[in-house]
Amino acid sequence: MIQIKNLSITYKKDLRELVSELSFVLNEGDKAALIGEEGNGKSTLLKLIYEESMVEDYVEYSGEIIRNRSVLGYLGQELEPEEREKSVYEFLCGEPEFQGSEPKELAAYAGKLHVPIPLLYSEQRMNSLSGGEKIKICLLRILCRKPDVLLLDEPSNDIDLKTLLWLEEFILGWEGPLLYISHDETLLERTANKIIHLEQIQRKQKARHTVKSLDYETYVNRRKGGLQKQEQLARAERSEYRKQQEKFMRIQQKVEHQQETISRQDPHGAQLLKKKMHAIKSMERRFEKDFEQMTEFPDVEESIFVKFGEMKELPSGKTVLDLSLPELRMGERVLARNLCLRVKGSEKICLTGDNGAGKTTLLKTIAAGLLERTDIKAAYIPQNYTDPEGFGAALQVTPVEFLAEKGDKEENTKIRTYLGSLKFTADEMEHSVRELSGGQRAKLLLLRICMSGANVLILDEPTRNFSPLSGPVIRKMLTEFPGAIISISHDRKYIGEVCEKVYRLTEEGLVLVE
Repeated sequence: MIQIKNLSITYKKDLRELVSELSFVLNEGDKAALIGEEGNGKSTLLKLIYEESMVEDYVEYSGEIIRNRSVLGYLGQELEPEEREKSVYEFLCGEPEFQGSEPKELAAYAGKLHVPIPLLYSEQRMNSLSGGEKIKICLLRILCRKPDVLLLDEPSNDIDLKTLLWLEEFILGWEGPLLYISHDETLLERTANKIIHLEQIQRKQKARHTVKSLDYETYVNRRKGGLQKQEQLARAERSEYRKQQEKFMRIQQKVEHQQETISRQDPHGAQLLKKKMHAIKSMERRFEKDFEQMTEFPDVEESIFVKFGEMKELPSGKTVLDLSLPELRMGERVLARNLCLRVKGSEKICLTGDNGAGKTTLLKTIAAGLLERTDIKAAYIPQNYTDPEGFGAALQVTPVEFLAEKGDKEENTKIRTYLGSLKFTADEMEHSVRELSGGQRAKLLLLRICMSGANVLILDEPTRNFSPLSGPVIRKMLTEFPGAIISISHDRKYIGEVCEKVYRLTEEGLVLVE
């Protein structure tokens, strides 16, 4: 069991409170999903629960974290740079318990995780593994510690559909407490039985949280229903308040007029009007008090707003892509043969396939050709944000500087307005890109293509860093995009709602998924 009591977390840099007085308990069988918008401190909270030293450089906290002598296993979002260069065997040996495990135990872990035993002793570098292989090796190293509690930060990132299904089974089969972060709504719907929702409201000046022992879909639906009722009640109260105010103003004006016109020869009447005005003033104070106690309009984070700017329309018969590639290579290795793909007009297609099949390599090849064309305007968001097509060397600049082309006052004002619609605070607009969360960087790249006027989008895992509450907004925006989209995704919601055609990349080429 893990118990959190009155936990508050504050950034040292700008004193912004990420978490305020958070309390919850993780018991046996709890599959608790930690959700919230980008940059809200979910990963920080997970690290803090695991080991305070991981976050002490940039946050301060108060409250209690009671671990009850539990052995915790933590899976981070990314490997440390030095660990990426290690061989699989060297990486596993970094966990003393791996070296002390009996072959029979290791075989049992490998079987549970569907990992070939020879891979455990491989000289293959960790950074060369597919996303699915990497997460399984990391989990195997964690299991060697025989943890009672698992803390998983984005385990669903960078893994294929087959591995996603395996991950669902793994989470459901874990008997101890489990706390995890994921942006995959389908995974959340199928596995979570407890929701811990972190929010930043009032322009990120106030931290709010909700803890519910509910499955994800029920939580979202009840929350949505509650917010709708709150909004209806707030509107109704204000409508009634305006009617009462109008009535009050008419009475007040009438009494004021009578006071101005009453004869000095009628002191009794003047006294009555004075008492009447005193009652009106009391009524005014009561109105002001009622106004202060009115139901507030919902203050929620998922109300981000972004739309595409003006763009040149694509004719329905326009050939956007006519790809014919005899071989797809990565170095000396042939990944696939006889690749053919044709995209016309405003078609929205998705490429899927196993990890390591070459989807990103293929998309980069497609992007290289389309970005050079002058008859269309293409924009590309790579999977790795530090690629030249992403942020490249621009990690040190601010979001405003990254988006600016001219750098004049008018353009900067426009950019700040756009960033505000994506829930960036004034302080965050002055931070360097390097300091932003993965989700905030995703928003920044999305905004860049929205401002570019592109009519062809090339997107590698476009929803992977957006919170599950932002996901529906992003999917709706891409569904309504009037141009063409060529993408890679394992997000089942995105594939089902946005994509008209889905192709699976195999060694023998692209296969249309019916």
